[in-house]
Amino acid sequence: MSSTARYLIGVDVGSASARAGVFDADGNLLASAKKNIATFHASGHRVEQSGNDIWRAVCHCVRRAVTQSGIEPAAVAGIGFDATCSLVVVGENGAPLPVSPGGEAERNIIVWMDHRAAQQADAINATAHPVLKYVGGRISPEMEVPKLLWLKQHHPETFTQAQQFFDLTDYLTWRSTGDLARSQCTVTCKWNYLAHENRWDADYFHTVGLPELATESFSRIGQRIVEPGTPCGQGLSAQAAEDMGLPEHTPVAAGMIDAHAGGIGTLGVDGSPEEKLAYVFGTSSCTMTSTRKPAFVPGVWGPYYAAMVPGFWLSEGGQSAAGAAIDRLLELHPASAQLKVQAEEEGLPLPVYLADLAMNKFDALSDAVQCAREMHVVPEFAGNRAPLADPYARALIYGLDMDRDLDSLVALYIAGVCSLGYGLRQIIDAQRDNGIETRDIVISGGAGQHPLVRQLIADACGCSVLATKSEEPVLLGSAILAAVAGGQRASVTDAMQAMTARECEYSPNAAYTSLHRRRYQAFQLLQQTAKNIREERY
Repeated sequence: MSSTARYLIGVDVGSASARAGVFDADGNLLASAKKNIATFHASGHRVEQSGNDIWRAVCHCVRRAVTQSGIEPAAVAGIGFDATCSLVVVGENGAPLPVSPGGEAERNIIVWMDHRAAQQADAINATAHPVLKYVGGRISPEMEVPKLLWLKQHHPETFTQAQQFFDLTDYLTWRSTGDLARSQCTVTCKWNYLAHENRWDADYFHTVGLPELATESFSRIGQRIVEPGTPCGQGLSAQAAEDMGLPEHTPVAAGMIDAHAGGIGTLGVDGSPEEKLAYVFGTSSCTMTSTRKPAFVPGVWGPYYAAMVPGFWLSEGGQSAAGAAIDRLLELHPASAQLKVQAEEEGLPLPVYLADLAMNKFDALSDAVQCAREMHVVPEFAGNRAPLADPYARALIYGLDMDRDLDSLVALYIAGVCSLGYGLRQIIDAQRDNGIETRDIVISGGAGQHPLVRQLIADACGCSVLATKSEEPVLLGSAILAAVAGGQRASVTDAMQAMTARECEYSPNAAYTSLHRRRYQAFQLLQQTAKNIREERY
């Protein structure tokens, strides 16, 4: 390869691992690397990670990906980051601070899936502050303000000592460059910043019990808010450059939340992002829909101005457990452990192994729904993120019998995949009722790569599912930001259209429309029955 060519690095920090990919200017992936990160689970729905551990993993992945790509480090035009929307707390000189009383300082991240702040979220929602209009009417414990309130109430020492509270993406750009700028994506979607008015709402923070943040002129959560793709500082600092094996001053882009990077890495196909829903299907799932005008959908986060696609309003939904829900569901079956060993011997995750088995039973992918028989699942192991905005919801399974064999495990798997499709359909219906039309679903994420999964999602939702050519659309989204920061593309929109392409389409099978409609109705009935039981309405 020519040393004069310009290449781009995208870095993605997910729930369980960090990844880096090297792309050329057209969006083709040349090489990638992955490293697991440590996660600590504790009682009280607490999930924590370490900023230093994540930084080491990121640097390892960047070095390895560059080496495997065969390019010269000097040929890197820019680097972009995305990460989960987790809260990072640092003190004086950037030292990590513990986020639980008695906890280790190294564990300075409250992970997005941590629900310790459920009561704080309830208290914030009880204020009915006008700012909540821009999070679907109800804030989630997965967002940062409830977590900050929990810290203040339960660990005031850390709250007081903290010099900066970061979203994980912004922590990574700060760690790379020393620049305290925050991404408009992170603060708008998770911190209640009003991007359409270019301001924080001081009254909101006073009302919910965090007046310090306002009286400090928001210095600890972000005074300079920039659009994703904006160059941060002077590029890589000397220390970060040494850690990554890249030249000092390599441009670094203001980043995005991981799911939003997936949206950027897919929605450039077929022109305008309107009437297309980005479905990022991983451990959890996120849905992102872009509209020219703001649409207020109860239970769906947003509308957020220019939080993903410049000039568009973003409506964001999703499922708190998606791929993780399938894993949890399969663990409950007595045949799961044995089949998991067989799958690993073939080098496959158990869900992929089961999808292959189901697919091979029939001539058409859509026929696999027959495997589910009369089994129905509501996969809300971690609550309902959207459109019900109910963190207390829990999973249900109907139709279990005494079977313990492979066929019954496949039936449970297919029922689970269909149930995720019905949860997605519920979000699409709620948005449609409030003026947002969805024609196509553009899918990305590791859990959504199998053809059978894509077809079942299309059938369950009644919408076409589009897949893009990029095998790593989330990494591509961060590389798109790097292209803008590094001067390779004029804008995020320009880079999206130039670096993404359609691979294939899965259309809903009309022969199964009626069956999926009935199963969707059963899904909703079970969902409502569970709520009635919880609220003692029986």
